[in-house]
Amino acid sequence: MRPLIHKYIPKTTKEIFGQDDVVKKLGKFIVNFSKEKKNSALIYGPSGTGKTCSVYAIADELGYEVIEVNASDMRNAEQINQKVGNAIKQQSLFAKGKIILVDEIDGLSGHEDRGGIQAITKLIEDSSFPLILTATNPFDNKFSSLRSKSNIMEFKQLDYLSIFKILKKICDYEKIKYDDGTLRALSRRCGGDARAAINDLQALTQEKKELTVESIEELADRNKTENIMTALNKVFKTTDLKIAISAFESVEEDLNEQLLWIDENLPKEYTKPEDLARAYEMLSKADVFSRRIKRWQHYRFLVYINALITAGIAAAKNEKYRNFVVYKPTGRILKLWWAKQKAAKKKAIAEKIALKTHSSKKEILKNTIPYLPVIFKSREMRSGIINEFEFDNEEIEWLKNQVK
Repeated sequence: MRPLIHKYIPKTTKEIFGQDDVVKKLGKFIVNFSKEKKNSALIYGPSGTGKTCSVYAIADELGYEVIEVNASDMRNAEQINQKVGNAIKQQSLFAKGKIILVDEIDGLSGHEDRGGIQAITKLIEDSSFPLILTATNPFDNKFSSLRSKSNIMEFKQLDYLSIFKILKKICDYEKIKYDDGTLRALSRRCGGDARAAINDLQALTQEKKELTVESIEELADRNKTENIMTALNKVFKTTDLKIAISAFESVEEDLNEQLLWIDENLPKEYTKPEDLARAYEMLSKADVFSRRIKRWQHYRFLVYINALITAGIAAAKNEKYRNFVVYKPTGRILKLWWAKQKAAKKKAIAEKIALKTHSSKKEILKNTIPYLPVIFKSREMRSGIINEFEFDNEEIEWLKNQVK
């Protein structure tokens, strides 16, 4: 299935909502490039606000060619000079002009990037074409030289009405049933990120072609699942190891569940055999460390596990995958959940019995719970047990299910 975020990329500047002023400013810079004092524009703002697609929309209207390189995929000065330098030196063969787009310069960090920023700064000085840099936060000290050489332009976080217009247009074209109130609710909950809103829309409507209040409420209640979805997206969709390694920091699922989520969705995302093999090698090593923790209680291994399942898996691919994947939990996670639910009921019953009999919960779990279902078979004794220990309906149902 083709991702809607790719299918509905704005083709003209009129299709870009909520960024009129900065789009006009950027277009003016490109058109009047030969008269500009600075050869580059540094455009910045939150994810999903239209930075990259605005460059392409302006280029399409002007008949310009866009040469795009991703800074996250370039780790040193040599690679930058090779990719960007060659693009700057060559004239466009089939278009009126050329724009050099260096996307996500936030990815330039760490020891391997020595000379990378300086190389881009030098290329800006020598460029015969407008050079556009995109960033989320360009005010880091390491970007001071780039800021001094560039026209700084801000893409503001989109308001929910702008996102509502984008989603409404997609729903109309895709014949998705909706009402304005439900669509506005979806627009509000994406935090100003149009890309995230479109992905949510596709995930909620791909089966029934209808957006309902129930689906929005379900999405709102799935905070825990959303966290793991976001974490998987950070690992699978980036080559920036700094972004990947922090993916599971706010995820509530325990380590075993994280490993199961990755195991289930990895082959759906990594479709190249060599990438998949490298990723599973990282996952298998993480599993080895996990077992060592369980056996020897060496919790210092947790840092190695996190590095393997985040940066390790992110680095296993040669390039980013652009396909849209709906991440789903494995059946094993459901089984683990049921096991936890059963164990929780058993412990709750044991606690009530222990309190009344002045025994330890451990003793009750070992010597009483296994025989309780046998006693529960007797209708006469059943009523007395329920009243004596004040079992609730769920606990009574659990005991009934244990009776064979």
